[in-house]
Amino acid sequence: MSPKNYFYAMLHRMRYIKRWSLMRNSEEENVQEHTLEVAYIAHALALISPKVSPGEVFADPKTCVMLALYHDVSEMITGDLPTPIKYYNQKIYDSFLELEEEALQLMVETIPEALREEYAKYLRPQSEDPSFLKCQRIVKAADTLSAYIKCLDEKAAGNKDFEDAEKTILKKLHAYQMPEVEWFLDSCIEAYSLTLDELREQDRG
Repeated sequence: MSPKNYFYAMLHRMRYIKRWSLMRNSEEENVQEHTLEVAYIAHALALISPKVSPGEVFADPKTCVMLALYHDVSEMITGDLPTPIKYYNQKIYDSFLELEEEALQLMVETIPEALREEYAKYLRPQSEDPSFLKCQRIVKAADTLSAYIKCLDEKAAGNKDFEDAEKTILKKLHAYQMPEVEWFLDSCIEAYSLTLDELREQDRG
């Protein structure tokens, strides 16, 4: 085994990177859990996209899932930098972008050489194809929706630390002006506040 072929072992350890480190959490969330949820949501947004915004650029659902699976892979090097720090000022943000790019390159180098080209297009996307760019927008929106769901979970648990974050993130979601996002908010979000028994009751109804 090449000493560089440890990409999958690194992905396995994404479960140890905690999110929301500056907030009091009633239930901790790790990057691996978050990644899977973003992939679920991105897939749903891509599937609904042609139905709620016909005539717009097509976003391939499989591409959206692949981009979602690796959207936070740089955090294996950088850790999860809290949003208030990341956006504290332009200098810090620019430095973070530079660090993130270097981290992504390091992660690409951990991939078996025969597979690097295939993975690099998702880890370090360079395509200007409109369909690919639409997929990137969808993944960004799915990432934000996942954060919004986390806020709802924490509020439901009585944690006031997430009240302001919920309002800020909801405004951000509306600011995307994406029919796919509005569809998810209108059609799917309410169910996240239901208990398991209440969800089962929906089936009986």
